[in-house]
Amino acid sequence: MDTRVPEIKTVEAPEGIEGAGFFATSLEKVVGIARANSLWPLPFATSCCGIEFMATMGSHYDISRFGSERPSFSPRQADLLMVMGTIAKKMAPIVKQVYEQMAEPRWVLAMGACACSGGIFDSYSVLQGIDRIIPVDVYVPGCPPRPEQVLDGLMRVQDLAKNESMRRRNAPEYQALLASYNIK
Repeated sequence: MDTRVPEIKTVEAPEGIEGAGFFATSLEKVVGIARANSLWPLPFATSCCGIEFMATMGSHYDISRFGSERPSFSPRQADLLMVMGTIAKKMAPIVKQVYEQMAEPRWVLAMGACACSGGIFDSYSVLQGIDRIIPVDVYVPGCPPRPEQVLDGLMRVQDLAKNESMRRRNAPEYQALLASYNIK
């Protein structure tokens, strides 16, 4: 029987000024921490990658540890679009419409070989990567990717959300990126 006491890990506070009874930091850092730890994913699952996402939602991998336990099936209430599986060209306008309906800030995670690059389906009817219709922030390769990879991709999105400037979405570079995808 193991009688050792588990080590307690502490969370690092954002850089700021500390004193007796107060802590001061920038609003941008506090908002970044809040965004990163309360992502609401919208799962757009079409094939076998959706099953792996279900495993990630289950108790063994428990995506809720990362603040993403509430999957949203309404684009207006989600801020992370998780596209999983094969996207046919007929579905491309729907994926784009879902992306456009999401409020800013919004992030996109492409999960699986099919969403990332079309996978093994190099045919006339399959979209060869969702980055042809919407900007993608994080790619999770695999056919299908393991739940650990999905969690790693989610942590990469959290890093983006935590470190993103509140003004980046209004920057000319970001507006030019959206214009290149014909998104207003």
